[in-house]
Amino acid sequence: MTTMTTTTTTRLPGNVSMGLARGRVEILQFFRQRDAVVFTFAFPAFLMAMLGLIFTEPHPGTPVSLRLVLAASIIAYGIVSTAFMSTGIGVAVDRDDGTLKRLRGTPVTATAYLLGKLMLVVVVTLGEVALLLTVAVLAFGLELPTDPGRWATFAWLLVLSTTSCTLLGIGFSALARSARSATAVMNVPAVALGFVSGIFVHILALPDAMVTVASFFPLKWMGQGFRAVFLPDTMAAFERAGSWELGRVAIVLGVWTVMGLALCLATFRWRERRRG
Repeated sequence: MTTMTTTTTTRLPGNVSMGLARGRVEILQFFRQRDAVVFTFAFPAFLMAMLGLIFTEPHPGTPVSLRLVLAASIIAYGIVSTAFMSTGIGVAVDRDDGTLKRLRGTPVTATAYLLGKLMLVVVVTLGEVALLLTVAVLAFGLELPTDPGRWATFAWLLVLSTTSCTLLGIGFSALARSARSATAVMNVPAVALGFVSGIFVHILALPDAMVTVASFFPLKWMGQGFRAVFLPDTMAAFERAGSWELGRVAIVLGVWTVMGLALCLATFRWRERRRG
């Protein structure tokens, strides 16, 4: 009599399935940390409120209030706050406290982990943008666009901005030697670019050299794009180029998305750096 043995091979879930599962874990962990939730959402809204209370006069030569110009720009900074800063800090913390080391011993791949982070960023960014728009509408009288074309522009701006900033945040987190240094490493470039990119100060008030430097980075173009969505077309004349340059905005953000992905692939590591 011949005994036949059947071997059953268990197929592991794919990257997308594992990424979605990891994303659910990331979202649950984030919303269980109430202090992190409050400060993540409150900081950009606080900046918008403070700048709105300071800059109450009309933009020179227009009936549009300066605070509306800055409010539209702050939406871009809100995305940087959630996608770049919070993600970079989160990855550095995961690496420092051993979370990434433990995940490496499971079937979770680097791709699945990064997809999980992106899933968290999408949820938090949508909430952040909704909060900022609510503040701008209720406190400053921002009128939401009725033209479907503007909302289409808003959609691709949101996708490109969120994706590029998330990838750059993950890649940039490699510069942090520990969780303790991650906040400074991620905040300094974001805050600096906020000033030179016309987010906290109207871009026409900035020296040409600052704007030239800012033009190499995505935040300047993100702010310009969101101003194009929420401000009257007449305000395009007050941009540096005298127009919204939406085609260039899309190209720059697309290039930074590719560069961010390349940076992730080149710098992502499961373990923290060895301290000398």
